[in-house]
Amino acid sequence: MIEFARNVRLWFAPQQIRQEGSTPDYRFSLANERTFLAWVRTALALIGGGFAVDQFLPGLARAWRVGLALALLAAGVLCSLRAVSHWIRCERAMRRGEDLPVSRFPALLGLVVALVALAMVVVVLAGWGG
Repeated sequence: MIEFARNVRLWFAPQQIRQEGSTPDYRFSLANERTFLAWVRTALALIGGGFAVDQFLPGLARAWRVGLALALLAAGVLCSLRAVSHWIRCERAMRRGEDLPVSRFPALLGLVVALVALAMVVVVLAGWGG
């Protein structure tokens, strides 16, 4: 928990990372930033999908519409927070010469998106309207 709190502080003071280890090859830092941006794009797509489900499927039963929209919105929020956390963790590991951190988050996100997609397939095939 203490490590997590320290990482959150680094989100808003990334210059402090420079105090750790040595400067990695700039190409690795730039690749880390591109990965961060890819996660942010994914988060934005999930958030946009959540709003789209809520706004553009008025014929869908309210409980289904709200449930699917909230699942996508929550995945987008988690994805955006994870993007920052992973960027910091990777940058610190590179500066320290450590292995890059591993995470179950991509598998979890993929599972959530697959479940939402499966639920939407069921709704479409069953024709459950509002």
